[in-house]
Amino acid sequence: MSKHILILAGDGIGPEIMAAAEKVLNKVNDKFNLALTWEQGLLGGSAIDAHGEPYPAVTSVQAQKADAILLGAVGGPKWDNIERSIRPERGLLKIRSELNLFANLRPAILYPQLADASSLKPEIVAGLDILIVRELTGGIYFGQPRGIRELENGEKQGYNTDVYSESEIKRIAKVAFDMASLRGGKVCSVDKANVLEVTELWKQTVTDLQQAQYPNIQLSHMYVDNAAMQLVRAPKQFDVMVTGNLFGDILSDEAAMLTGSIGMLPSASLDENGKGMYEPCHGSAPDIAGQNIANPLA
Repeated sequence: MSKHILILAGDGIGPEIMAAAEKVLNKVNDKFNLALTWEQGLLGGSAIDAHGEPYPAVTSVQAQKADAILLGAVGGPKWDNIERSIRPERGLLKIRSELNLFANLRPAILYPQLADASSLKPEIVAGLDILIVRELTGGIYFGQPRGIRELENGEKQGYNTDVYSESEIKRIAKVAFDMASLRGGKVCSVDKANVLEVTELWKQTVTDLQQAQYPNIQLSHMYVDNAAMQLVRAPKQFDVMVTGNLFGDILSDEAAMLTGSIGMLPSASLDENGKGMYEPCHGSAPDIAGQNIANPLA
């Protein structure tokens, strides 16, 4: 059965990476007779330049009919000073929300060839294989109310809302437990339950789900500040880490650098039916774009 892919090359180094990826798609498609089809679309800065917005309606239509999406990277200094609501990153948030891509799977694997690129000692990171499961469509990035307001004394105040429902927590925790069952059988749930009520509910909901449905999975809990420290101190203690949108954003980038480069880490963002948006790298790296550095052998 034929499957259709939407390629969103994005900005910076994204188009170079997608050009190489398309060559691979062509080879695989021909060799295994997969009957894959694909088309190009615009997201991020390139969409702003063409349509005045980072996630135009035409891209939305393409994304919804596609069976999978292959994304390069978005953003760059060219668009840093435009209106906040239409910056490249807003397009990324919008496509995730519209397609309900709630589960971000981000592996941090240290390949022997890149061992010297890590900033940590080889004995600390050798053999590293962590999977970070990040909730991607809830939390403080999407919570309401939010904004910047002026107080009675004339001072401006920024505010955001961090909110998670039990159902949102359960579905991402289920993904983490299912992934752990295919790996080392351990899940570390990261929260800040000693300070934030929203993560107190997170911790209790994850615990309840483990006890009810995943008794064979070893579950631990860790405050986010300690988790950040432990990733640098002893990263191989982790198998699967599951956490909310904000904490996952930070910790997954930290884990990326354990492997030597954020540019080497792929990710998948999936909906409840397994439809996904796949990113072969993270970061648009505008400083090296167009220099034949990303794919010098492609």
